[in-house]
Amino acid sequence: MSQEQAPEAQESVRTGWQRLWRAGRPRLTRANVYITVLAVLLGFAMFAQVHETRSSGLENLRQEDLVALLDSVNQQSLKLSKEAGNLTDTKKKLQDDNGDQAALKAATARLQTLGILAGTLPATGPGIRITVKDPKDVVKPSDVLNAVEELRDAGAEAMQINDVRIVASTYFAESTDGRLVADGTALQAPYTIVAIGDPHTMATAMEIPGGVVDALKQLGATPSVASAKHVDVTALRAVSTPRYAQADNP
Repeated sequence: MSQEQAPEAQESVRTGWQRLWRAGRPRLTRANVYITVLAVLLGFAMFAQVHETRSSGLENLRQEDLVALLDSVNQQSLKLSKEAGNLTDTKKKLQDDNGDQAALKAATARLQTLGILAGTLPATGPGIRITVKDPKDVVKPSDVLNAVEELRDAGAEAMQINDVRIVASTYFAESTDGRLVADGTALQAPYTIVAIGDPHTMATAMEIPGGVVDALKQLGATPSVASAKHVDVTALRAVSTPRYAQADNP
């Protein structure tokens, strides 16, 4: 190749690489702009969601709240393990020669359990007593319902408010004269909720920051929580016959 042809060859190579780069580089079209904006918005939304999820999780709780929550979980785990062990023992007894006697004993225990859950039998055991003074009549049915649901979540097995037994079908309302009503019975302040269960777990659930006790105080009521090794749930419900539900016997 002559010296005159060399520059022309080099210029041809440079021109080829420039054309190749222009063909491969991204073009700033309207579609590309839309895609870029959408990708940025999607990334920002994902970051915001992750940040919100983390900020609303357990990391916002104080150390003592986390310890109380862990203790509650451990208590529930121990309770379920104990119940599983009892069911295994009952199964073994039913399979033995004295199965009839064991079956009668198991049926009696089951009947008592169902009676406590249905509110037709009194109950006794460790628990807490919540007293709510309401001189300004600020406590609403939703406030009592929140307390009851929180107690259920904390493992309460039997409850009553004043002289009304609290069961699964219990409802809270407000009468025409502004009085608090539970299952059709007007309640008089101060309101006293007695709950049977693990006292420490239930008391912690009531007094957790931002929980039931704090909410009642912000309303202007005066709640107090007292734990005891022995409380009595004596209010009973009359046995009612279902109007629509029937046993589905195979």
